[in-house]
Amino acid sequence: MSARIRTQEQIAARVKALESMLIEQGIMTTQAIDRMVEIYEHEVGPQLGAKVVAKAWSDPRFKARLVEDASEACKELGISGLQGEDMVVVQNTDTVHNIIVCTLCSCYPWPVLGLPPNWYKDPQYRAAITREPRKVLHDSFDFTVPEDVEVRVWDSSSEMRYWVLPQRPGGTEGWTEERLAELVTRDSMIGVGPVAAVAS
Repeated sequence: MSARIRTQEQIAARVKALESMLIEQGIMTTQAIDRMVEIYEHEVGPQLGAKVVAKAWSDPRFKARLVEDASEACKELGISGLQGEDMVVVQNTDTVHNIIVCTLCSCYPWPVLGLPPNWYKDPQYRAAITREPRKVLHDSFDFTVPEDVEVRVWDSSSEMRYWVLPQRPGGTEGWTEERLAELVTRDSMIGVGPVAAVAS
């Protein structure tokens, strides 16, 4: 079992214990917790970022506006809010792969990516990804960037929150934005993973 899977299981166990404690002490109800989960699964989070990416893949003019001013372009799709005031999109290309991190704390573009995953806030990730990004991608995320592709690491802050516009995969010509959005993963917008594979 990989360290990442063990960590996910530990987090799940802690969440379940905390949920049980909140319910037992009358602080929250099961219905309130279910509603919070529904909000983060369907109303905020990576699916909103996926919608933005799919729009950029489909509409060159929107893509240009997104790269010029990500916060304003996202507002066109009704996406804005706390931690999204000063967002910057960096594009992956055939020759450049981008990764985001916040070396000081956990600054993160909430409106498009939801809440940051625990590993994003981990001091080990924050230190290692800046020193040895290829090694971290390979060892922690089972993700390999070709040697002929430059890796750039962008350090988010409270003044500027970066996120990645992944490359549109081949074989998706003529796809709807809804179908394209299904390929976009949270990790691909952080830069630590690929978009989902296109079924042949």
